[in-house]
Amino acid sequence: MARPISRQTLIEYCLRSLGDPVIEINVDPEQIEDRIDEAIEFFREFHADATVRTFLKHQLTDSDLTNGYIPVSDNISDVISMFPIDGAASSTGGMFNIHYQMRLNDFATMSNFMGDLAYYEQMQQYLSLIDMKLKGTPQVDFSINQRRLYIHGDLVDGDLVSGDYVVAEAYTLIDPDTFTSIYNNKWLKEYATALIKRQWGSNLIKFEGMQLPGGVTLNGRQIFDDAQADIEKLREDLRLEHELPINFFVG
Repeated sequence: MARPISRQTLIEYCLRSLGDPVIEINVDPEQIEDRIDEAIEFFREFHADATVRTFLKHQLTDSDLTNGYIPVSDNISDVISMFPIDGAASSTGGMFNIHYQMRLNDFATMSNFMGDLAYYEQMQQYLSLIDMKLKGTPQVDFSINQRRLYIHGDLVDGDLVSGDYVVAEAYTLIDPDTFTSIYNNKWLKEYATALIKRQWGSNLIKFEGMQLPGGVTLNGRQIFDDAQADIEKLREDLRLEHELPINFFVG
């Protein structure tokens, strides 16, 4: 069995699945291209195998501070959260940092009966609680259509200055032209085939009932309905079995 390794081989696979070249598939090449685009777009939006968890590092510029947002590249689908911000304008460094002082005392007492790993773990949890209550996690907004990452408060209030680094947890879309194994994804192949089949049925509906030489009657409505049922089933399977879990706490 041929394994699709490119956009063109995926198209050829879908057409063969529908009966080509034994049966003429009455779909224009541009319509096929549109359906493949639609299939890949839906796949990248919902399928867990279409994205990879990553971390974005960005150094702030004067333009970022003036605009009030950070521009995000086109391959980013979601920004989940942002690491705590310790900008140059708001952090206290060196030996006066509370984490430095606590850890200095922790390591000093771990060598005798006054401290152990359990005590050290409890202290780290306590410091994390202090950070969460007094400082918290930066609140962010991101829209895939805007391609802008808004950090509420920190950019406007001057907590960050030009040259500071910010790090966010995000999901990156996998480029199918680079990682061609995407074209061989079982769900994508079936979904693209169903979309082309529905287009085929839609094209033939206008000739429904027309009789061809030899007494053959076109039945585009049946092809369309069968394809629509396949599409609905594939979408349900995707949302139930292949979609990433919902993030209830975002930003």
